[in-house]
Parts: sequence; structure tokens; C-alpha cells
Amino acid sequence: MISTVVWGTGNVGRAAIRAVDAHPALDLTAVLVHSPEKVGRDAGDLAGLGHGLGVAATDDAAAVLAAAPQAVVYAASGDIRPDEALADTGAAIRAGAVVVTPSLYPLYDQRNAPPEFRDPILAAIAEGGGSLFVSGVDPGWGNDVLPLLVSGLGSVVDAVRCQEIFDYSTYDQEKSVRYLVGMGQPMDYEPLMLAPSIPTMVWGGQIRLMARALGVELDEIRETLARRALDTTVSTRTMGEFEAGTQGAVRFEVQGFVAGEPRIVIEHVTRIHPSCAPDWPAPPNGDGAHRVIIEGRPRIEVTVEATDEGENRSAGGNATAVGRLVGAIDWLVDAEPGLYDALDVPLRPAVGRLGRK
Repeated sequence: MISTVVWGTGNVGRAAIRAVDAHPALDLTAVLVHSPEKVGRDAGDLAGLGHGLGVAATDDAAAVLAAAPQAVVYAASGDIRPDEALADTGAAIRAGAVVVTPSLYPLYDQRNAPPEFRDPILAAIAEGGGSLFVSGVDPGWGNDVLPLLVSGLGSVVDAVRCQEIFDYSTYDQEKSVRYLVGMGQPMDYEPLMLAPSIPTMVWGGQIRLMARALGVELDEIRETLARRALDTTVSTRTMGEFEAGTQGAVRFEVQGFVAGEPRIVIEHVTRIHPSCAPDWPAPPNGDGAHRVIIEGRPRIEVTVEATDEGENRSAGGNATAVGRLVGAIDWLVDAEPGLYDALDVPLRPAVGRLGRK
């Protein structure tokens, strides 16, 4: 059994605890939390499993890493704390652990990552012998392995488009929804996630990674952005009211240009209520979906819907992203120490998990 730590118990961390517990090759040995209110609580309780796992949450990262775990699922946010996330993952790698995380956006395409992110990780690997694999929570497989796999079914490929289409009222992270994305804010408010160059910083690595896999050279990466205001005040179950006239929907694209045309595109369409921007792409069943469209001959469209924590599709997206990361741990433990990306790490069947509760 591979001793495994889950670091963080938010939207991603809850799913990670469940995934580690369900994996026959992994043994959950510690859970790290930031909030004092979570210290001492059982991991099963924090993950919503309905039963205990016998692992009490702690905030003592140094003690956990001193125990030399073989793997760490780093689920703490890197959105507004990239330096801290980089330092935390580096510490785990220096302790000899395999680390999987969605939190270090610049390392999605690790070969072309900025030196300020790549060099500290390579130094930590050289020092401690650990490894790192970064894949997105949006989810990563929807912007790399799935579109690449599906592209191989066509005889002619003109363009690859990856879409995330979601109703953000189902997302259990109010500060991010209101301030990072800007839902419910005045239309002249500039959310950090939508500021020029930020979408490319977050998703540009996946564009470059797909281009590398498809054997094409990118001319450049561009961004598009559209925002819509709410026509009426709406009320949400988890976050209260969003007033008429404030931002209610966002649509942006990160476009990889090849030979002068946008050939590789990652598009996000997000709403706080389905009544906003009804002419934009919508998911089949209201809450959310991930879609891959291969324009060419034949034209191929694949839509993936996942639910978790009841019928929550936002949680389902998180859970599948986590499944990709946690499912890679045993492969990474057997591999040489190093810095890996989605083209290096295979997506494998759920061996030993069929029928497992």
C-alpha cells in the first residue's frame, strides 16, 4: 500500500479523500488542513463519506512530511497563492513524495513552463527524489487526453475545441465565484480570472500541450472575452442573491493559432443562472458539462456529464479531475523521479475498483 496524504479539504480535497480511500493501492495516512475548526476532525467526516476513516486532520505539515509519505495529493488552492503552493509542493517533493496537484497552472505543460516555476521543482526532485504531475481541475483530462484521443478517430481534423459549460450557482466556493470570476459584481468590475493574460496563464499550457501532441507549431495564443448582465435579480441556493444589472454570465476563449487560424481552443461558458445569456452554449441538463468538438471529417462531438455529492455536476467535474490525479499515483511511484505532464502519464482503467465501495 502506498502511504498517501491529502493536503487541503475544499472542493478538490473532499473528492481526493474519497478517491484515495477507494483506491486499492493507496493508504490514506494523513490529511492536512488550514482551518483550525477542521483540526482533529476525521477525514471521512470532512469528505462527506458518512463514516470515519480513523485519520484525524492536522495542520502540522512539517510533521506529516517528516513521516516520509510516498504520495501527496496537493488540493490546496493555487489561484491566489501560487508562491505558497509552489513552496508546499516543493517541500513534499524534497521529502521524497510523488505529488499530484491541479494547483500549479504554469506546469500543465511542464516543458515550456516559466523557469521560476520549473527550476524550483527540478531542484526539489534532485534533492529529494520525488515527482510531480500537474493536471487541471477544469478538468485537465477534458483539455488534453480526451480531445487528443478523440482527434485520432477523425481522418481530417480542422480544429479542436474544448468547452466547460457550467451554472456557477452549484459551485461551493462563493468568494471565487463573486470576486475571482466576478459574478454579481458591477459590469465595470475587472475580475482577476478575466484580466488580460490571466486565462492564457491558466489554460495556455494545455493549448501548448495539445499542439505538441498534434505535431503542430503555434503562431500565438489569443484571448476573447464576453460578459452579460443579469436582466433580473436571481436567488441561488448556496450564495444568496445576485442583483439585476450585475455580471451574470461569462464566455471566454483561449485560442491557439496554427497557420493563421484558431485551431486549438479552450472555451469556458459560465452562468450564475440559466436565464442569463440563453443564446450561448448550454449543458444538456442545466447544471454543467464538459464537451469536446473535433471539427473536420467526420465532425465529432463528445459531451461528458459527471455528478457527485448528490446531483452536483460541479462536484462531479472536480471528482473526475481528482480521479485522473489519484489514479496516476501508483504509476508515478513505479516511475523514475521527475516532472511529468499529461502526455507522459497514461490514463488507465480503474483496475481493482469495479464494484468497490
